[in-house]
Amino acid sequence: MELFDRSFDPRSNLLPKDGTVNYYGKILNWGNADLYLKTLLHKIPWKSDEAVIYGKRIVTKRKVAWYGDMPYAYTYSNTTKYALNWTNELLELKESIERTTGEKFNSCLLNLYHNGNEGMAWHSDAEKDLVKNGAIASLSLGAERRFLFRHKLTDEKRELLLEHGSLLVMKGATQSNWLHRLPPTKRITDPRINLTFRTIDKK
Repeated sequence: MELFDRSFDPRSNLLPKDGTVNYYGKILNWGNADLYLKTLLHKIPWKSDEAVIYGKRIVTKRKVAWYGDMPYAYTYSNTTKYALNWTNELLELKESIERTTGEKFNSCLLNLYHNGNEGMAWHSDAEKDLVKNGAIASLSLGAERRFLFRHKLTDEKRELLLEHGSLLVMKGATQSNWLHRLPPTKRITDPRINLTFRTIDKK
């Protein structure tokens, strides 16, 4: 398991091959990150996520919300969500991230982890609704959490600590060749919100 260096260069690819991941570190100062965290915790209509796995319906403790330019349908884990209209705060964050990265996004999936007991298993974000090899910008607010990558063929692993107010961008062939996960931990008692800005294929 290789940990990324904490002196971050957003131009540097943090994966050794078969994809591109850029870590920008903290793009929000502590005060602004705290304000967005508190606002989103109370303003977003959070709902438990649902998945159908091997015919069994699973309801998660982790909660989600889906926003976009239009009421886009987004299907993953055999369930479909329809995007809500942007809030002012989400539009502010989207525009800031677009300026920072030079990418454009038309939607955002938000995840709320109430504490470290809630995480995400190995997966890739390669749903057919998304633009193939498009960028996914992940903004972290709240508790710092470990984030892991694993190559689908070689099992090579990379690990990063996602900081409060930090930005991670995955693009290119990353979703085709790498899995990622947010491992649970009993040491974390504070909430974390993860905003993943994406591009729905409108064709």
